[in-house]
Amino acid sequence: MKRRYDLGEQPPLGTIPPRMLAAVVRPGRFGPPRESLAVEEVDTPTVGPEQVLVWVMAAGVNYNMVWAGRGQPVDVTAARRREGNPEGLHIGGSDAAGIVWAVGERVTGTRVGDEVIVTGAQWDERATDIRLGADPTTSRTMRAWGYETSFGGLAQFALADEYQVHPKPATLGWADAGCFGVSAGTAYRQLFGWPPHQVRPGDPVLIWGGAGGLGSMAIQLTHRAGGTAIAVVSDPRRAEHCLKLGARAVIDRSRFSHWGRLPDTGDPAFRGWQLGVRAFQRAWWAALGERRDPRIVFEHPGQGTLPTSVACCEPGGMVVLCGATSGYNGDVDLRYLWMRQIRMQGSHVANTRQFRSVIELAGRGLLDVCRTQTFPLAEAGEAHQVLHDGTGLGNLAITVNAI
Repeated sequence: MKRRYDLGEQPPLGTIPPRMLAAVVRPGRFGPPRESLAVEEVDTPTVGPEQVLVWVMAAGVNYNMVWAGRGQPVDVTAARRREGNPEGLHIGGSDAAGIVWAVGERVTGTRVGDEVIVTGAQWDERATDIRLGADPTTSRTMRAWGYETSFGGLAQFALADEYQVHPKPATLGWADAGCFGVSAGTAYRQLFGWPPHQVRPGDPVLIWGGAGGLGSMAIQLTHRAGGTAIAVVSDPRRAEHCLKLGARAVIDRSRFSHWGRLPDTGDPAFRGWQLGVRAFQRAWWAALGERRDPRIVFEHPGQGTLPTSVACCEPGGMVVLCGATSGYNGDVDLRYLWMRQIRMQGSHVANTRQFRSVIELAGRGLLDVCRTQTFPLAEAGEAHQVLHDGTGLGNLAITVNAI
């Protein structure tokens, strides 16, 4: 057996070389993705009793590795050292697709040779809160795979728990299968996981960042459920992308300047913020074609947009948030929240059923995974730089062993 196989050079099924190639974050290399991520030769992980080792064909690009590479808000390399890795190496990647290469002794539903999609949420199925009926994503044991854990998808071999792997639809190629799970699962949970605020026919839905991975999935899911998606974008290229996916209309955020932290109500700038919100609301009504506010606001920028999201939401509606790419400090004018009885809901990735739902939709051709760019593993840093800089559209993929 060889010590390590080159990318694209497949070992005999079930043969596990002691070393592999992976995109790694190291201590002291924090910064933008093109500086923080580098491909190195590292040890191949060992399979535990309830785990699955996957020979990765392709992986996805998401913000988890942007944050990991920055070392903020969490130093993932310090977490790896606490787990017993003296070098603090972090091998990330929260999306992957590949071939099952080995299974632990207690794995029963997955076999060596299965073609699978690996999803990005991990928890302890024996945890007390889960056994008492909690949704696993709300468990205290919940971890983002490839961010709060190591041995994610940006490597020749990825290590996952059995419940994370789903059959790969034969209709999806490796790059498509590996790039969309986190964005589609997250969007699905936001739009359908919080009854009674699930998208219904005719519901107007405001979707921030409509041309990104999350937004691209949200537009399609809203449209398929009979809702009316209005996407916020920053240029004509992104507007065209959203309209092709089924958005009724788009709003150009560059026309407004009131983004960011909410000014104090006693500050003269608060009046300017109110005028900005009213102008945005008028643009929303014009895009929708009627004077009705969004029943659901699909949030993920956070700090820059949350004050406007709450102010524009329909009375009795919901602002559902899964991230904060523009900052973690979210200000709201609480008068909107309580007087309009608006629900503000946090939402984090997806549970097993929700992940399976979007995989099946994609496999049946009912959800376009929106893969717009594909990079080799050697350019993992550059791929994540595109995400960081906001210059891409839809979902981005990285080929690992599928070259």
